[in-house]
Amino acid sequence: MQFVPFERAIEVNGQTVYAVFDGFAAFKSIAADILTNEGIGELTANRGFKVDAQGWYPQDAWLRAFERIAKKLGDPVLFSIGKKIPENAIFPPWVTDIDSAIRSIDVAYHLNHRRNGKVMFDTESKEMTEGIGHYGYARTADKNEIVSVCENPYPCHFDRGILTTMALRFQPGAQVRHDDSKPCRNKGADSCTYVVQW
Repeated sequence: MQFVPFERAIEVNGQTVYAVFDGFAAFKSIAADILTNEGIGELTANRGFKVDAQGWYPQDAWLRAFERIAKKLGDPVLFSIGKKIPENAIFPPWVTDIDSAIRSIDVAYHLNHRRNGKVMFDTESKEMTEGIGHYGYARTADKNEIVSVCENPYPCHFDRGILTTMALRFQPGAQVRHDDSKPCRNKGADSCTYVVQW
């Protein structure tokens, strides 16, 4: 179910949080108000917004902000925010093509979250800590197609935005669609399924 953390004591890094603000385009003042009302970042002079890129913020507050954004501005803004995440988040260096790009989303997701002060992906041991869900990757045999089952507490359209940017980065013309025949977090499910084609 979207907007509900899988576990407590999860935090999101400030660099990723900034992508929410950056994804608002013309609605930045609304973003700043929503985020600061949830205790994330601070307002600056002339209604600007500042977030500590090296800081960490409670995931439950960030998810509440997402829910307020969805209610106030709708799914197109969530999609726009998702598209900005790859520009601001930390991604592993081995990303070189569309397959590694889609596979890397789950690693990046864990790199940008921590539990009890520990980042949820260890770059040396390659150990991934559970507790926030996953961004799936399954290549369809004999097709230019990847299926990604996203089981996490983030909004459906936000995840489609992330997948779209990562796919287009390495495969111009790629398209990402929500598989409406599968469960959807907008309808109370724990996951959504997306099909990436090129």
